[in-house]
Amino acid sequence: MAGRPTAPRPLSPHMTIWKWQVHAIVSILHRITGNAMALGAVVLFLWWLIAAATGPEAYRIFMAVATGWFGILVAIGFSWVFFQHLCSGIRHLVMDTGQGLEITASKTLARGTIVAAIALTVILWVGIYLYKGF
Repeated sequence: MAGRPTAPRPLSPHMTIWKWQVHAIVSILHRITGNAMALGAVVLFLWWLIAAATGPEAYRIFMAVATGWFGILVAIGFSWVFFQHLCSGIRHLVMDTGQGLEITASKTLARGTIVAAIALTVILWVGIYLYKGF
């Protein structure tokens, strides 16, 4: 190897100079929302199950929290998490077919997942409010 000219090795960008891109954020969000759904569902299910097994008073407390302002806020958050994960999963499925891999298409699809998730969440909760109220 002696005598061969060596090209300078590329430097890895440091986090302070690396610019976050929307398509990278959506990919990371996909993983975060998947974990949030799994862990959140387990916690809520266990709370509900323990409250139901404990007795009427514990179940009443669970229902009061679940149907109160905090429970509604958590439900809205979970529905956004679900729709974000769904839309991002569809984006990944499209990219798995070889489509949308160009930078501009990838960024457009990523922005579309965020907009679609917010729109679907709003539509769902407006529908719930109009049908059932809070």
